[in-house]
Amino acid sequence: MKILLITEQHDAQWNRVSFETLMAAQEIAKQTSGSVSGVVIGKGMTSLAEELAGYQLDEVLIVEHDLLEKYTPDGFSLALRQVIESAKSDLVLLPHTYQVRDFAPKLAASMQKGLIGDCIGYRYENGKLIFVRQMFQGRTASDVIFTGAAPWVATFQAGAFRADLLAKRGSGKAPVKPVTVELKPEQIRTKPLERFREAKQAVDLTQAPILISIGRGIKAPENIPMAEKLAKLLNGEICASRPICDEGWLPMDRQIGSSGQTVAPKLYLALGISGAIQHVVGMKASRTVAAINKDQNAPIFEVADYGIVGDLFEIVPALIEALEQSK
Repeated sequence: MKILLITEQHDAQWNRVSFETLMAAQEIAKQTSGSVSGVVIGKGMTSLAEELAGYQLDEVLIVEHDLLEKYTPDGFSLALRQVIESAKSDLVLLPHTYQVRDFAPKLAASMQKGLIGDCIGYRYENGKLIFVRQMFQGRTASDVIFTGAAPWVATFQAGAFRADLLAKRGSGKAPVKPVTVELKPEQIRTKPLERFREAKQAVDLTQAPILISIGRGIKAPENIPMAEKLAKLLNGEICASRPICDEGWLPMDRQIGSSGQTVAPKLYLALGISGAIQHVVGMKASRTVAAINKDQNAPIFEVADYGIVGDLFEIVPALIEALEQSK
């Protein structure tokens, strides 16, 4: 199987979900005895392409054009369609980001192909790839397969795979090959403005290595500064379960779960969170989960690597004091 991985970057900085999707591509290629080609798209992408070539890829395709310097759905879908057709790929994988959600349906439709989006995993059975995606706000999962001819297009949810387990090449680098695409100014029908994630009040929690998450157990908004102080000492970000954001105690862009962001940090510390399935689906891919809750039967302990049954108003101040003393 010939796999084409389309990466994402902004201002020459990787969106790290690209590497989680690369992990998926490597796994699928290993099971199907296939190959993986990476794609870097934009302008001035040489250094990123060289960096990507250090991983276990068969080749890296660099797609550059003046009209690709800034993202537009028209420019990216038109250019990537040409790349996919010239590469003769069987499977096209992308990270399920805000940008990909914008252009991937257009890209798939332009090739008259289906798109399986927001996948959390896959299986390879009897020579067929089966993609797994959640339904009904994470209450159940469905198996989905492509029935038409290749190329197939699929996206993987943030946190579905662990980028820290990526294999790099033993020696040398994959060849970097430029791909020429034809684009005309009149084909670009939109003008890019400020990115949504660059809004002043917004935060992309998928990029945070450490998250301190608060739930109903925090009791009142006056207690949130305690959790924020802990997050600052750990060089992390604060986030929350849905009830906290619904109450307006924290902005909605801090919500984790099926109706919020999906994250996979190195450490996820849950303070006073019961662990409803709608929340767990947004953080269960975290490398290490620690939870503090007074209820020893709280569902959060089922996914936690470390759990403390106790009062967070006693434990968190003790953690803060210990961290301050260690500075």
